[in-house]
Amino acid sequence: MKLREWLDEWSLTSLKINARFLEMEWQPKDVDKNASWELYVELITRVSTQYLRPDHGDEDTALKSVSGLFELTRETIKRNGRHCGEFTKIAVTILNQVVRPFTTKWHRLSVGGAFLHEAQRALFRTELEELQKTLRAYTQMLAGLAGVEDLTDLPSES
Repeated sequence: MKLREWLDEWSLTSLKINARFLEMEWQPKDVDKNASWELYVELITRVSTQYLRPDHGDEDTALKSVSGLFELTRETIKRNGRHCGEFTKIAVTILNQVVRPFTTKWHRLSVGGAFLHEAQRALFRTELEELQKTLRAYTQMLAGLAGVEDLTDLPSES
């Protein structure tokens, strides 16, 4: 299977990945599977993939949780070593193309006091919901790569 086909399977075709990588055979190793499992566990337990009710939580904490994905991913890559290249290609792409635009925009706005205004908090939550859709697909892909049952869409609360 080619990487392009793997991304198609998980509805992540909008990612911009080097065409050469997309046409390469997708051959994850055990170390890729281990790294996927580690990050999968982190993602399914965070606001980055779990519904945030309008009357729960706060935007600053949610933003910090999403920003924390950078450190978690870096640590996962370092812990699993340089041989988890297939995982790394996808993980770095998700960070730089999906997570970074959200965090850079909202970090700047939050420092400027955006979360003091109801309209800005509502916009943040709307954009967080959009981000969550992509990150849930990513999480499902990680579960598939790790070879585990996907729990991404289990109800988190009533």
